[in-house]
Amino acid sequence: MKILVTGAKGFLGKNLVVDLRSRGYEEIFEFDLDTKDELLDVYCRECDFVFHFAGVNRPKSEDEFMTGNYGFTSTLLDTLKKYDNKSPILITSSIQALKDNSYGRSKKAGEDLIFAYGIENDIKTYVYRLNNLFGKWSRPNYNTVVATFCHNISRGLEIRVDNPDAMLTLNYVDDVIKEFSRALERHPTKNNEFCMVKNPFEVRLGDLVELLEGFKTSRDTLSVPNMTNEFEKNLYSTYLSFLPRDKFIYDLNMNVDNRGSFTEVIRTPERGQVSINISKPDITKGNHWHHTKNEKFLVVSGSGLIRFRNPFEEEIIEYFVSGEKLQVVDIPTGYTHSIVNTGNKDMVTLMWVNECFDPENPDTHYLEV
Repeated sequence: MKILVTGAKGFLGKNLVVDLRSRGYEEIFEFDLDTKDELLDVYCRECDFVFHFAGVNRPKSEDEFMTGNYGFTSTLLDTLKKYDNKSPILITSSIQALKDNSYGRSKKAGEDLIFAYGIENDIKTYVYRLNNLFGKWSRPNYNTVVATFCHNISRGLEIRVDNPDAMLTLNYVDDVIKEFSRALERHPTKNNEFCMVKNPFEVRLGDLVELLEGFKTSRDTLSVPNMTNEFEKNLYSTYLSFLPRDKFIYDLNMNVDNRGSFTEVIRTPERGQVSINISKPDITKGNHWHHTKNEKFLVVSGSGLIRFRNPFEEEIIEYFVSGEKLQVVDIPTGYTHSIVNTGNKDMVTLMWVNECFDPENPDTHYLEV
């Protein structure tokens, strides 16, 4: 199948083109502002499906709305008709088409043109009135408020919030692309004459800002977002795509002494914390037990011995562990335990504990194994 994508270098276009290519579509005609005009004829003659994203939403003058959102659509349809091309066409409109302003009227005019074209020529047309979009490769101060806020907050720049109680309706770009794939396969999600992207997100503007600011401070708090919340998960992915290129990396607080080091990596109130423990050769750590706290140890480099004992018994349980064979050792409550580096190099252990360390209630009680 040969697919024409107008606005191919825009936010939606980039996401769609890479998705199509990853799914094996090889003949994709990308048309954008810098594409030679004569190629539109070539593409309209040969294509089998049209994704029409090209349009204007940040013009220098309001007259450009109608030129970009209606005028080019008319040119595209006339070119398809010139070659008697019956390709289905999908066009992205906006919920703003319901409003009586220059942008809304231009989008509504484009919709009407597509509907009429489909009826007159017996051609499948798919019109999507999209909500505000968010996701990777969007442009700050152009596409959406989410893009602008992600860009500014990740750089410590000021943001403007006039009404924190304002409600936003958002679609995640990956959800949009999945729906467009359904349309390509002739199974769009319909809502009367329009097509739709299911399950948009409703979010209060103030809550959006709070989440993004939390993402920024998470490098200090070592917290991670709530991945069971679909919006929060998608928003965090979007935020990370806006990180400054020299800020992908960040430091952790390494607690270092003559025995090695202990470094917290992730802290979550509902899933506990993850840490990296480094032990020097012959060093023993632990020799304590917990009432409720429980842990998992995974030696990823070096070799060691993990020992357990029930405080009311003399029997010692031993497990030899090594980075050569990755094994997780559960540290049950009520057992005093220790870990010793038996090798001749540093032993690196990944440790998970079910609750974050609380100095007011450490639940750690010394007892030799």
